[in-house]
Amino acid sequence: MSGRDERVVRELVGAHGQTYAQEAGIRLKDTPQPLYRLLVLAHLLSARIRASIAVATARALHEAGLRDPRRMADADWQERVDALGRGGYRRYDERTATQLGDAAELLTERWGGDLRRLREEADGRTDELRRLLQEFPGLGPAGADIFLREVQRVWPETAPLLDAKALQGAERLKLPKDPGRLLETAGGTEPAVLAAALVRAATDKDVAEDVLARAEQ
Repeated sequence: MSGRDERVVRELVGAHGQTYAQEAGIRLKDTPQPLYRLLVLAHLLSARIRASIAVATARALHEAGLRDPRRMADADWQERVDALGRGGYRRYDERTATQLGDAAELLTERWGGDLRRLREEADGRTDELRRLLQEFPGLGPAGADIFLREVQRVWPETAPLLDAKALQGAERLKLPKDPGRLLETAGGTEPAVLAAALVRAATDKDVAEDVLARAEQ
């Protein structure tokens, strides 16, 4: 590892070392409601929309009481559309409202509303977790990776995980693209925190430029 790389990672984590779950006000624990809220957040973040809007929308859904699969499924379609709109998620609100309702019904019917049962079904295999997550309507490969990237804080079998989007951030920052070397450079930083910071660099050119400028001072 190089001193330059260590400085870049230190500046990155210092300024942007917050998971998206934290930003959305989710106190992530291995219990049904926080895990469900993370699933919804991953769905929202996977669309072609600014992360800040997805995070604000996750908060709006929570404030509307749509914080568990039963309440999400029981809400009528317009109620979900209105909550999405209050978060600023207007471009995809109608389709997403339908997908969130269908996904909540699937989670309730197949796994009793508890994502820990999905975890048990995967039997410790991250590739199987990724496959099962994509059974939820609207949650494709990107959404599954977002969920796994964040849930590694409480599902240790998925850690350490730096997905393709995080590695794009490393490339933009001219850091090693090897996950092992990145984690070594980051020292004691949690993989989920490092991954979220790298994703912010991947999705926001200003973040990357600011970090690089600070590291060179």
